[in-house]
Amino acid sequence: MDPSSCHGLEVEAKVEQGPLVDMQMADLRVRVEERVFAVDRTLLERGSEYFRALFRSGMRDCQQEDLDLKGLNARGFAIALDVLAGGRPTLSGDEILEAVECAVFLQVEPLTKHLVNLLNSDNCLLMYHTAAMFGLLELYNSAALFIRDMYRDLEEDLKRLPEELVEYVESLEPSVFVAVGTHSSCTSTELPHAATRTVCYLNEDKNCWKVLTELPMEVSTSMAGVAVLENKLYIVGGLCGVHKKASESFFCYDVVTNVWSALASPQQPRYNLMLVGHEDHLYMIGGEYERALMSSVERYHVSAGTWSYVSDLPRPVSGGACTKALSRIFVCLWKPMETTEIYEYLPSRDRWALVTTLIRHQSYGHCMVGHRDDLYVMRNGPSDDFLRCMMDCYSLTSGQWTPLQGHYPNSRGALFTAAVRGDSVFTVNRTATQEYTVTNKTWKQRAQLKGFPRSGSMWTFFLRLPKADTMPGRNSVIDS
Repeated sequence: MDPSSCHGLEVEAKVEQGPLVDMQMADLRVRVEERVFAVDRTLLERGSEYFRALFRSGMRDCQQEDLDLKGLNARGFAIALDVLAGGRPTLSGDEILEAVECAVFLQVEPLTKHLVNLLNSDNCLLMYHTAAMFGLLELYNSAALFIRDMYRDLEEDLKRLPEELVEYVESLEPSVFVAVGTHSSCTSTELPHAATRTVCYLNEDKNCWKVLTELPMEVSTSMAGVAVLENKLYIVGGLCGVHKKASESFFCYDVVTNVWSALASPQQPRYNLMLVGHEDHLYMIGGEYERALMSSVERYHVSAGTWSYVSDLPRPVSGGACTKALSRIFVCLWKPMETTEIYEYLPSRDRWALVTTLIRHQSYGHCMVGHRDDLYVMRNGPSDDFLRCMMDCYSLTSGQWTPLQGHYPNSRGALFTAAVRGDSVFTVNRTATQEYTVTNKTWKQRAQLKGFPRSGSMWTFFLRLPKADTMPGRNSVIDS
């Protein structure tokens, strides 16, 4: 690859990682085994329930400048300090075990979340078994769900675990591939077409698409924001009615109860926007209103049910691409005809940080998905081969771009909707649903299933459905 075709990693995108500890802020010495750590007391109190309780207890220990922690591994404590300081360390097998022990002993929630973010097919069985031994419930549940989604690949290795751990995984339901077409909100004159206003899922065993739910009449998916958070589907904005006005609606679908709920409308109606969920919040990013591009970003607090503005994008954008990787939010801002910039949103600082820039001659449109610590950006080829789908991979760890050889579903936008489950990526069009296995930054076709029989563009995502026998009326097969 021509070195001039991409820019290096911007240092501001890593400002949250920080050093292990700022020595000027250290006001406490902690002895663990034979090592002594100079630590900021406030850092420990903020990130560890153990230290928070200790420092607020009024006991003599809370006033001392030296503490001696017994029964804890020094390397695990060092990992915890790194994470509390904003680091994102990769961990070996032994380090995972020691980090889990420390997360439990000191009740370090940020370390637990970091371990969940590191889950992959190489370490998930170790994470699962270790979390079970130490009683780290959040990691235990997350690892079990991850393993269930990759059951075909891990089935033989899973048998090496204790029987009760295997039984728990097998009791869970795997995520299923879900799609919904483009539909405007309905009026009474449009009722004959309501039969196609369905959210459908792919039954991989029987190779057929089945109806999951019908869209409420007020819901528009035309240029709307669609996202899944905590196994619930959210749809906001878009275009509605014959006059194509910006919709103010905001709906949530609970797959377990099969109930749609209308939620508080955002402050600014918009369409052609990006929507992504992260830690009890939904971010409505960019878009258009009355044909004017927008840079504003609204955040919905799910638990509180309220909207608020956060920092604007660096520039207005509509129809952009966004994804999550390692529980971090990334957006693509595309500059016709050749430049793609990737920004990360830093919630703790409420700012957008430039991560990298990619330059490709005459590329059109794109989507982006995250897998492990990689971002895959898909785009059409040069103008002389518009239907060809090209792909570049950006490593968040190394800060390097890698152009992928060959091309992937190469016609009619098949790759311009993609969703990740474990080490698989699913893409779909009317002709076929294709599953790719991602290994070493290479996509290898694994299976081809029936396409989604709806015309127009579509949204795709994964949901974890209840057992089939608890879904009456939600399993009818849709026609090809």
